[in-house]
Amino acid sequence: MNANLIKPLLLLGALASGSALAEEAAVVAEVVEEAAPTLDSGATAWMLTSTVLVLMMTLPGVALFYGGMVRKKNVLATVMQSFAVTALVGVLWMMFGYSLAFDTTGMEEGVTNLNSFIGTLNKAFLAGIGLESLTGTIPEAVFVVFQMTFAIITAALITGAVAERMKFSSLLVFISVWLFVVYVPIAHMVWSGAGGYFWDMGVLDFAGGTVVHINAGVAGLVAAIVVGKRVGFGKEAMPPHNLVLTLIGGSLLWVGWFGFNAGSAVAADGRAGMAMLVTMVATSAAALSWMFAEWIAKGRPSLLGIVSGAIGGLVAITPAAGFVAPVGALIIGLIAGVACYWGATGLKRMFRYDDSLDAFGVHGVGGIVGALLTGLLAAEAIGGTAGSLGQFMTQLIGVAITVVYVAIATWIILKVIDVVMGLRVTEEQEREGLDTSLHGERVE
Repeated sequence: MNANLIKPLLLLGALASGSALAEEAAVVAEVVEEAAPTLDSGATAWMLTSTVLVLMMTLPGVALFYGGMVRKKNVLATVMQSFAVTALVGVLWMMFGYSLAFDTTGMEEGVTNLNSFIGTLNKAFLAGIGLESLTGTIPEAVFVVFQMTFAIITAALITGAVAERMKFSSLLVFISVWLFVVYVPIAHMVWSGAGGYFWDMGVLDFAGGTVVHINAGVAGLVAAIVVGKRVGFGKEAMPPHNLVLTLIGGSLLWVGWFGFNAGSAVAADGRAGMAMLVTMVATSAAALSWMFAEWIAKGRPSLLGIVSGAIGGLVAITPAAGFVAPVGALIIGLIAGVACYWGATGLKRMFRYDDSLDAFGVHGVGGIVGALLTGLLAAEAIGGTAGSLGQFMTQLIGVAITVVYVAIATWIILKVIDVVMGLRVTEEQEREGLDTSLHGERVE
C-alpha cells in the first residue's frame, strides 16, 4: 500500500484508541514514509543522460573505432555488425535479458542456489514495469535501458576479435545465444544484489570490468581462435584503412565512458563525481604510458597506439571507478597502458592468434588488470571497502571463475554453431571483402 495512504490510516486508528498510541502510530507512520522509495528527479536526469552516453559508446563509438581499423573492403560490414548487434540485443534484453539478469523475486539473501547464478522470468517482456516502478530513486524503465546499453556494448566489443571473416548470420545467432548463456549470468552474479554469487563473495566491480570487459575480451579471444585466422594473416599487410575514423570512435568512447562509469553510481552524488574524476585520470595516464612504451619499443609513437592506450585505461578503471581515489586511478592507468600494449603486441605474437582488432589485448587484459588492482587500491572513504591482500584474492578468484566460465561456454556455443551452419565466410568471399560479398555494398 502507498505510504501516503498508510500514514492517515494509522493515525485515525490510533486516535480512536488513545493519545499514547497515537504518538506511537505517528512515529511508525513516519518510518514507513521514510522507508518508501521516492523519485529523485536529479538522479533521474543524470541517469537519462548517462544512458544516452553509454549508447553513444556503441553507436557510433565502437562502430567507428573498429570500422577505421579494418581494410577498406570490410568497413561497411564491420560498422553494420555494431548496428545490428545494438538492435538485436535491444529486443532480446526487453524480452528476457533484463528479467533474467536483475529480477530477484523470491531470492533468499546469502543462499547459494540457482538464483545465485540467474534471475527469474517474472519480468519477461518487462511485465509489471510501469510509470510508478522504481529502482532505488530512479524509474525502473530508465534502469532497464541503462543496463541494456551495457549488454549492447559488451556484445559489440566481441565483433572486433573476428572482424573480416565471420559470417553475418552466424554472428547474429552467436550473439543471441551468448547473451543468455554468458552475459546474463555474469551480470546477475555481480550486480543483482544480495544473493548473487559474486556479490555475496565480495567481488568489487563498479561498472563492468568483469561483466563487460573480461567477459567480452575472453569471448573474443575464444572466438578468434575457433573461427580461425584471416586469409593471409602474418603474410600479407593488413593496415587500417582510415585511422581518423578510429580516432573519432575512440574519442566518442572516452566521452561516453563518463556515463558508463559515473552513471553506475545510479545517482547524481559525490561518488558519481569521483567516478568521473578517476576515469579522466586513469584514461589520460594509460594513453601516455602506451604512447611512451611504444615510442621506446618501436622508436616512434603512433596515433593508433595512443588511442588504444586511452581505451585500455578506460577499461581498467571501469571496475575501480567507484572504489579508488585519484592517486589509485593514476597507478591503474599507468600500469594498464603498458599491460594493454603488451597484450596487443607481445602476447598476440607469442601465441599467434588473430584477434583482429585486439578485443582481448585491450579489453581482456585491461579488464583483468583493473579488476585485480581494484582489490589493492580500493579506498574505504570512497566505496566503503579498503584495499587489502584479502580483497585482492577475492578479485582474483572472481576473475578466474569468470575467465574459465566464459571461455568454456563461448567455445561450446561456437562449436555448435559451426556444426549447424558454419562460422566463417568462404575464402573467395573473404578475399573479395565482406562489404560486397555479404551486403552488396562498398565504400567508393
